[in-house]
Amino acid sequence: KSSNKSKHLGSETGGEEALVGNVNKLMVSPPGYSGPPRKGHLLFDACFESGNLGRVDYISEFEFDLFIRPDTCNPRFRVWFNFTVENVRETQRVIFNVVNFSKTKSLYRDGMSPVVKSTSRPKWQRLPAKNVYYYRCPDHRRNYVMSFAFCFDREDDVYQFAYCYPYTYSRLQHYLASLERRNLPYLQREQLGLSVSCLLLSNNCRRKTH
Repeated sequence: KSSNKSKHLGSETGGEEALVGNVNKLMVSPPGYSGPPRKGHLLFDACFESGNLGRVDYISEFEFDLFIRPDTCNPRFRVWFNFTVENVRETQRVIFNVVNFSKTKSLYRDGMSPVVKSTSRPKWQRLPAKNVYYYRCPDHRRNYVMSFAFCFDREDDVYQFAYCYPYTYSRLQHYLASLERRNLPYLQREQLGLSVSCLLLSNNCRRKTH
């Protein structure tokens, strides 16, 4: 898969609403390029638990606009992001612009910064705050934009970037299971309900849900 400024998911005026899924091994090449991917043509992916990245626009070899999908429980809010990047070139410097944040106030204005890890460095680390900028941008429907600069240093690594330290549902379940195995006298875990398939009937449709 490849992508450029003219080949993206959704229009500039309605892009956020059109983001129905995460990017899946999306190779982003320069506009008009049709050859095999080269080192430095970044490969983006967010098809994993807690991943969120719906669209990538190529601005230049050194800059990319990123669009995040709405939060699960409220489509009006767009805050969380979590994605991987690979096929990088050693010493390649990039600027990632997350261009459709919905929050006016953000801890990014007070020194917080995104976290990053890679294949060879599996522990999360915060990016230097001096490389992170949060501002309102007239070029993107006056949405709030968070830009951060990063320099890739190992070509064979897969890099992962996130809004903050991810805590997945699977990790929570593993933690709760470990507590159960300890048979603590003050801990009890019970199942409160089961998901049951049912049919929803309306005037013109019949669909199955859980």
